[in-house]
Amino acid sequence: MMFWTLRWRLLISYLSVIVAILGISIITVYEFFAYRLYQKLDNQMITLADAAAHSLLIIKDDPKAVGRRIPRNLDYDEDLDIPWQDLQKNHQAVEWFDANGQLLGNAGRYIPQLPFDANVKTSQNKNIRSVIIPVYSASFIPERKRLQGYVRVSESTENLQEELDTLMWGFSGGGLIAVILSGIGSWWLTKQSLKPIEQSFQQLKQFTADASHELRSPLTVVKTSVQVMSNHSERFHPKDQKKLKAIACATDQMTRLVEDLLLLARTNATVTPTFEWISIPLDELLEDVVDLLQLQAEVKGIVLKLEISEQVYVKGNPIQIKRLFSNLVENALQYTSIGGTVTVSVLRRERFVFVSVNDTGIGIAPEHISLVFNRFWRADKARSCREGGSGLGLAIAQAIAQTHKGEITVKSQVGVGSCFQVRLRATSQ
Repeated sequence: MMFWTLRWRLLISYLSVIVAILGISIITVYEFFAYRLYQKLDNQMITLADAAAHSLLIIKDDPKAVGRRIPRNLDYDEDLDIPWQDLQKNHQAVEWFDANGQLLGNAGRYIPQLPFDANVKTSQNKNIRSVIIPVYSASFIPERKRLQGYVRVSESTENLQEELDTLMWGFSGGGLIAVILSGIGSWWLTKQSLKPIEQSFQQLKQFTADASHELRSPLTVVKTSVQVMSNHSERFHPKDQKKLKAIACATDQMTRLVEDLLLLARTNATVTPTFEWISIPLDELLEDVVDLLQLQAEVKGIVLKLEISEQVYVKGNPIQIKRLFSNLVENALQYTSIGGTVTVSVLRRERFVFVSVNDTGIGIAPEHISLVFNRFWRADKARSCREGGSGLGLAIAQAIAQTHKGEITVKSQVGVGSCFQVRLRATSQ
């Protein structure tokens, strides 16, 4: 499960980078082509405006021409320039204005109804693009040139926009195909790159399971030998009794550590549990857990109580579920001071059961909340392993909850206490 999650995260990361690169590339190329096409269009309109500028004086001198449509066969002069009539296209319009911006005449099939502004040389209004150039009287001396008027050339950009839309659709289709092919390639590469890590991890888990299993036998022999020696105390010096007790305590701690490691190795070995799930009366199971740990709570001067108002059932392995809540309650008792309270409460909401273990202990700092389920991590570094804990209780609880498709959430405040809440799927009896 862990490697599947890692594989999906890597794949999503790769695809995100690929999509970002493709997106930036497509936008850059599209904007470049759009800029070049509009630049080419502007140059064509400027060429037409320059050619039509020669007709401005003829139109101004003809009083009947003011404000009317100018025919295409207008004879404006006899120079060698290309006539504007030969440059004009069907989707273009030419307009002549005097120096005050008064319309003198126009030519073309599509005459735009646009306001005139001599200060704006190039403008875009919806699907109409316009270019305005000033026309001056001919003179070799710049000071003697006088503004005669303006020529505005307008052209519809619908065809150009259709070309850009087609280009964008092509880019989008090609980008989608590239993303799909890249996703397939990334999935294969991710799978290949994680194979050595996955094999190493599987070997490490197998080693942990094998080592834990093999350690059980010698630890059992040591524990049995210490018990036999303790039963014949007359054979040993009184000072050696403390050493025997220390050996027995260390053996018990190592035995529990080995059992915990073996349980974690077995839990991580498969994605789905190999045991058969049964319906478990959770209220009765929690009563057994509280009764089992009640003496430990009384010895420490802690009030341990159970709050449950209804009978609830969950599906799973009763031994593991009992281990889950025993670890949580033991953890709460370990970090709660004398005179404190540990409360186990049960609440059912729709299809889920929420079991909360609240304590009035030392609490957990906010920056340590994400570390509580790490193996061998302890909230209070001053506590030693001599107190019986292996540092694996919460890690085991989380592993069991995940095996049963549940989750554990933590809320804590330093000096106030902590609340571990387990969510499991409820079931009928």
